Amino acid sequence: MFSDRTNWKLTRNRLTETLEEVRSSGARVLDLTISNPTRAGLRYDNTQILQSLASPQSMDYDPQPKGLPGARAAVAEYYQAAHGIHNLDPDQLILTTSTSEGYSFVFRLLCNPGDELLVPKPSYPLFEFLADLEDVKLVPYPLIYDHGWQMDFPSLQQAVTEHTRGIVVVHPNNPTGSFVQSHELESLNGLCREHALALVADEVFLDYAHGLAPRQSFAANSDVLTFTLSGVSKISALPQMKVAWIVTSGPAAVVQAAQSRLEVIADTYLSMNAPIQWATPTLLEHRKSIQQQLLTRVLVNLKELDRQLAAQHPMTQAIEHRRGLRLRHRIAGVQAQVHQHLLQLVRVGQRHPAFVLRRRFQFQDDFDAQAALHEIARVLQQLRQRSWMPHQRWLASERQELARQIRGSVGKLHDSL
Repeated sequence: MFSDRTNWKLTRNRLTETLEEVRSSGARVLDLTISNPTRAGLRYDNTQILQSLASPQSMDYDPQPKGLPGARAAVAEYYQAAHGIHNLDPDQLILTTSTSEGYSFVFRLLCNPGDELLVPKPSYPLFEFLADLEDVKLVPYPLIYDHGWQMDFPSLQQAVTEHTRGIVVVHPNNPTGSFVQSHELESLNGLCREHALALVADEVFLDYAHGLAPRQSFAANSDVLTFTLSGVSKISALPQMKVAWIVTSGPAAVVQAAQSRLEVIADTYLSMNAPIQWATPTLLEHRKSIQQQLLTRVLVNLKELDRQLAAQHPMTQAIEHRRGLRLRHRIAGVQAQVHQHLLQLVRVGQRHPAFVLRRRFQFQDDFDAQAALHEIARVLQQLRQRSWMPHQRWLASERQELARQIRGSVGKLHDSL
């Protein structure tokens, strides 16, 4: 009776069931995973926000597929004030009720059923649901940690096929918190030009680069067709006020063609309501107060976390904070040297144990050094057997030298425990 695209696993997981049981018992729950800003003790100007929703102009029905001109002009002014983009034409904007709806519009624009989009991994799991609903296939490309998170361009290049229509980047990424660096943007533009691909940039957390200079927005990217998605849900910490947008940038001819098609898609739904559009300038102005509160709280929490971790273990230190609101820590020196050698193995191919080991090092919050020793030992054993090698191009001497280097790193790791 139902379509295959909705054949999701709908059962609740054990964590959800346990949490509901505890709450139903009346016990007080301290939720350290809370992500709803309206319930996190932030100070909103309730009067100003609610008054902005009561504009008499909302009683006039003015169906504008791209969104009301005043609302789009306010978004363009935000990019000028916050990110130094002075030449953004409001006509480059399409207003949507959410970033998710923006993704839906862009997926419909770019992809026929079965076409592919390249998405970062790790990243936000909502992509899978959005792609299912649009009959789009997602192909992951890895983010690797090597003195900072970075894109694995050899893997990205290999992932491109004749069915690929675009590359998705999250800037900063969720959950790593890493930004796309300027040299990575150059490589992305080159790859997109080579294969006639579009860039899709999710920038909902772009304003939260604490302790650093503001990061460049993809909305300024004019080299290739680029769709930049954001909204007041994160910018102003107002997820209940459904205002988001798509900025289309790139070469003028392809931008005009894309905007014309996006306008038809938006006109089919006309999902934006009038009161929220008339309130958009006020909602965006509110970001100046709320972002400062959020950043102050994050920095205070970070300082306390660093203090407690330093007291618990002398080898614990924070990873360099080239990130937004996300925070991760690691054991200093545990993986740097081992990872350098394993990366040589990883580049041979992604199906052998080194790739699995690399993922266990970097994608787990609770890095287990003792377990890593056992994993490295297993890699060394299979390295000797060559059972995982996709080809036989390595000389025996090269293989032995790499094994020797890894064993040396393992010894240093073991001594540090």
